Amino acid sequence: MKTAEIRQLSAQELAERLQAEEAQYTQMKLNHSITPLENPAQIKAARRTIAKMKTVLREIELNNQ
Repeated sequence: MKTAEIRQLSAQELAERLQAEEAQYTQMKLNHSITPLENPAQIKAARRTIAKMKTVLREIELNNQ
């Protein structure tokens, strides 16, 4: 997910998507430890997407203060 797409979401939607992404990331790591994924770069991409979401969410929080 690109940063521009993330910025278009509201704070509530972003928080929900972040929670879903974190759950998916955790599941992906667990599955990879048992049986290697076809594309382990997915783990890296998911981690970076989560970081982008957290950054934008924090920017929204700071702008509302």
